[in-house]
Amino acid sequence: MKEPEFLLFASDAELAAYWGAACIAAALACLLMERRRMKRAELNRVGWMPWIGLFLALAVIGGGLLAAAVPAILQG
Repeated sequence: MKEPEFLLFASDAELAAYWGAACIAAALACLLMERRRMKRAELNRVGWMPWIGLFLALAVIGGGLLAAAVPAILQG
């Protein structure tokens, strides 16, 4: 599979920022799914997916990647 053109000469900081943004987007999707689960009409059909745990894990990973990548991007 061929890499997209914008990733061909991307630095490590840019790649970390892309992965961080993807993790933050996935964390927001988990947050929306948790809200959807809480507003369910039938309270007994909640499901087993740990949306809050996934949200927290993805938000911490994404925030860490972005925090590490932004200073390197601003320098270079």
